[in-house]
Amino acid sequence: MAVLTSLLLLFAQFAIVAFAAPVANHTLEARQSVSTLTTAQVAGYKTYSWYASAAYCSPASTLAWNCGTRCSSNPRFVPIASGGNGVSVQYWYVGYDPALSSIIVGYQGTDPTKILPLVTDAKLDFEPLRPALFPGVSSSVQTHNGFGDAHAASATAVLSAVRTGLSRYGINRVTLTGHSLGGAIAIIATAYFSIQIPGVTLRTITYGSPRVRGQVGNQAFVDYVNARSVMNRINNKDDIVPILPGRFLNYGHTEGEIHIINSNAWVSCPGQDNTNAQCTIGYVPNIAEGSILDHLGPFDGVSMGSC
Repeated sequence: MAVLTSLLLLFAQFAIVAFAAPVANHTLEARQSVSTLTTAQVAGYKTYSWYASAAYCSPASTLAWNCGTRCSSNPRFVPIASGGNGVSVQYWYVGYDPALSSIIVGYQGTDPTKILPLVTDAKLDFEPLRPALFPGVSSSVQTHNGFGDAHAASATAVLSAVRTGLSRYGINRVTLTGHSLGGAIAIIATAYFSIQIPGVTLRTITYGSPRVRGQVGNQAFVDYVNARSVMNRINNKDDIVPILPGRFLNYGHTEGEIHIINSNAWVSCPGQDNTNAQCTIGYVPNIAEGSILDHLGPFDGVSMGSC
């Protein structure tokens, strides 16, 4: 009941934002063709779904890789470091997956039973990427300030662990994942790693992520990130979070949406904010037609939320 109450509170907070201004003057990009993933393609994402789900578990359990099915579903994973307190700093963990030959970085999503992450999600101001973390990046490349704050809280500790893993295992690949707020942090961290570890190969897979930031002047944060990683955003059915904050507020998504429709088919939606009827914007044109209850999944049987 506490989780449901907090989810409804989150819905109410976003409702204020979503209806704060009309959307009629916002130019939606043209509809693009979509395709349905095969069973084998869907199964290929399950490893990452479990990694995103494990990020909700305490640092002690992820460092020991002892978090029940969420950890045992990726039994070859070798933890390197973990941290966060789940309130002012989202949980995070870093480790090595020998099957993927990649360092894995997982970020905790919004726990709706904890008010501070809820408030973090509700902030709507923009801020430039911090020069200390993103040297050389134009101040016109900006993000949602709450998401930027959430990333900055663990950025240097996560980077140190990633560097340790790359050196220890002699590899050059990093995979980032997270659900909800964790997905937003993973997207910002993608830009961060591309600057701090030049030449690294990045893969970013998020679940139920909100929009991080859109166009500012002649640059867009989402375009900046898209150029630095292979991106996928997996959204579940009528989840309202991926349509927030609104496009009329100059927020935008990274590319590579995969939308789970009501038949449980997974549909690939090319582009950044595909308006096809089978993609999230078409499925959930406004929050009144969505459901916050779809936010936690399941994603091919994997649910997100408290560990």
